[in-house]
Amino acid sequence: MTDAYAYPIAAVIGYLLGSSNLAFFLSKLNRRTDIRNVGTGNPGASNTMMLYGWKAGVAVGVHDIGKAIIAVLVAGLLFARLPLIRETAGAACVMGHLFPFYMGFRGGKGFASYLGMIIGLNWLFALGLGAAIIVSVLITDYIVVGTMITVISYPVYCAITGNYGAAALLSVVTAFIIYKHRENFRRILNGTEVGLRKAHRGDMRIKNEQGRDDR
Repeated sequence: MTDAYAYPIAAVIGYLLGSSNLAFFLSKLNRRTDIRNVGTGNPGASNTMMLYGWKAGVAVGVHDIGKAIIAVLVAGLLFARLPLIRETAGAACVMGHLFPFYMGFRGGKGFASYLGMIIGLNWLFALGLGAAIIVSVLITDYIVVGTMITVISYPVYCAITGNYGAAALLSVVTAFIIYKHRENFRRILNGTEVGLRKAHRGDMRIKNEQGRDDR
């Protein structure tokens, strides 16, 4: 197999893995509904947890993180000698989560999958990042702050360490995730964004027409 085919194959593998959305399938099996039409409207771990319980939410979170780790590892095993091949598969996985073909390209927000990609690429960086996410969320009470730290810090790290190709590629994915969270930023500015503590105290009034959660 020539190198010319390796990158498209890695991208297809990553995209198909990323397109699998456990939250969507659980809602179809459990309530015969589309999770994008209930709760916060986002097919991710937080909305799943609020609608179907913590076990389902944890399962979705593990799935969304795990599929990106698998995409990175598979690409690395198949095409170990090629530069940016793991980043290509990881980025494609996140894009598959954001824009799954069978869901009309209306997927989740990509935080968990992006984090999984980082774990697959650089688990030591991911450890430090995890601590930063926890501290930032505890201080601000907003998961979206942890999301932004995640998606911005790794491309910056790649640029600082001279991996400019990865920095450029992952910056494109970061831009899509930031765009997906635009309503969260608007609600923070308006003072209407629901914080993590309030949501998990059960005080959140879920509205179908409200924006999406931070997963």
